Formats: sequence, C-alpha cells, structure tokens
Amino acid sequence: MNNIFIALGSNLENPKEQVKKGILFIKKIEGVRLLNESNLYETPPVGILDQPNFVNAVIKIDSNLGPYEILNELLKIENIAGRVRIGKNGPRTLDLDILLFNNLILNEKKLTIPHPRMHERLFVLMPLKDIDEAIVIPNHGAIIDIINKLTPENIIRIE
Repeated sequence: MNNIFIALGSNLENPKEQVKKGILFIKKIEGVRLLNESNLYETPPVGILDQPNFVNAVIKIDSNLGPYEILNELLKIENIAGRVRIGKNGPRTLDLDILLFNNLILNEKKLTIPHPRMHERLFVLMPLKDIDEAIVIPNHGAIIDIINKLTPENIIRIE
C-alpha cells in the first residue's frame, strides 16, 4: 500500500463544508483508506489577496492506486465540487493536491511530488504536522525545521 498525503482547500460556497465533503468523496474512492486527518485551519489567501480566506486541511490515506490514478480521482472530485480554474491562486470551491506519495520524487509536466511549493506554505505544513510531526519532506528536510524557518502567518485552527 502507498502512504499518501493530500491537501484540501476551499474559499467559496461554504469552505468548511467543501473541505469536509472533499474528505468524504476521497474516502469513497475504491482502493483508498483514510488513515488520519488534520484539524481545519482558516488561512489568508496567497497571491491574489482580494478574495475570502481559505479553509485548509490535510489527510493521510493509503491506497494501492498509483500517483496518476489518485490525481485523476482528485480531479473528478474537484469537478463535482464545481471547481473552475480561472487562474493561479484564485478563489476555488475545492482544491485537492497530492503533497507526498511514499518517498516518491516525481517532476513531470502533469504532476510534481512532493508538491513543489508545500515547503513554503504554513497553511499546508501546519495541518501536515497535525498528522505527523516527524515527517521529512524529500529534498527539504524535517517538517519542524521547515516550519521554524518560515515567517509566521495568520493561521487559525478552527476545528
């Protein structure tokens, strides 16, 4: 089985419920088992600042599916949630990203693992740390060390 960490985020159409529904849909993917989930966090937007705050979370699953199979399932769930891709860092009903897939390092046009900017984003690292404080991000180091080097952000645990 593959250990996979997935980030969830939303800032449209009741973001908290969007994230919770996203988790439920992921649990229903055949061959996927939910192992753990983080707290929910409210976080300010990145890039485009004139938009609502986000609700973010991370889950850990195991699965016999490969990375592209998981990606395709996540894209289907985003579509069900009404995700419209208007631009980078824009508002969204649901955003699902593969953060880590075992210790795989993959750098392809359609998929990069570990997620290419996760080590720069506390809104990803804080919920990931909820699940596993000892996690090491390939090519970047221990999560605790990475978090300690980043500038604090206004991240509020809401659940």
